[in-house]
Amino acid sequence: MEETEQERETVPVPESGINLEVIMKRTKIKWGEFIPLYIMALPGLIYLFCNNYMPMFGVLLAFKKLDVRKGILGSDWAGLNNFKFLFQSSTAFTIIRNTVLYNVVFIVLGMVISVTFAILLNEIRSRLVSSVYQSLVLIPFLMSWVVVSYLSYALLANDTGLINNSILKALGMETVNWYMEKKYWPFILFFCNIWKSTGYSMIIYYSSIVGISKEYYEAAAVDGATKWQQIRKITLPLLKPTLITMTILSVGRIFASDFGLFYQIPRNSGALYGVTQTIDVYVYNALMKNGDFGMSSAASVFQAAVGFVLVVTTNAIARRYSKDNAIF
Repeated sequence: MEETEQERETVPVPESGINLEVIMKRTKIKWGEFIPLYIMALPGLIYLFCNNYMPMFGVLLAFKKLDVRKGILGSDWAGLNNFKFLFQSSTAFTIIRNTVLYNVVFIVLGMVISVTFAILLNEIRSRLVSSVYQSLVLIPFLMSWVVVSYLSYALLANDTGLINNSILKALGMETVNWYMEKKYWPFILFFCNIWKSTGYSMIIYYSSIVGISKEYYEAAAVDGATKWQQIRKITLPLLKPTLITMTILSVGRIFASDFGLFYQIPRNSGALYGVTQTIDVYVYNALMKNGDFGMSSAASVFQAAVGFVLVVTTNAIARRYSKDNAIF
């Protein structure tokens, strides 16, 4: 250590002016070379600005009594009156309860199912078979909720549905008016959500599992560890950073629901509102009925504010127990 310090002290230092000039010449950036890259990135930047940043101007609507003739800026301020519509409704508790509880179930059980599928997929040694399974599980995620709603209607329709005509009648059982019976829909919605979203989550977890070094499993196998022990002691601990990140992001959306799932699948049946109506569906129906843009904007601001608080809180809890795995 002493020799190194002595050597550093004896190294000649060039004059500051010459040294600075040399550095400037070596690090001089030719901006013209990057112009093609900026041009390639321009459509994406324009889309990002239009889709993500321009709508933020609409936050003003949450605190305005919109008058189309005066415009957004010219309209009178309404304070927090637009938020009262959401909380003073007789169904406020029901829609908030549905939104939160469904999301909690989707987060917990969805994560368990996705991780299970990812681990099972990792055990397939044939690349061809693995690719086929990946595609089959991912295809539902790429479908529109409109397409899924037609598929579900083909199963659940009262007169022509596959379940009523081909299964229940064949078994001598009474047919079910699915779009009028609330008790079945928590399970139907859960199945549709898991069927459609598992592929995306599974690919994320699977990519993390593939990145785990095979040497850990080989060493564990040499020591006599079973497959379950390898999963419990190697796969799940090394998958923890991805699990924490996905959980934090999911918690941020706990007060927002998938509009397609809760509107398209039940076909907006009023008889099912008690178990299918969430904040997003309620706001949409109110907007279509009353045309109150301020109220709908207030609901979006409320969801964004609560989501931000939940993300920060969840991240703080994660940082407390595992600082390296927190997002920020």
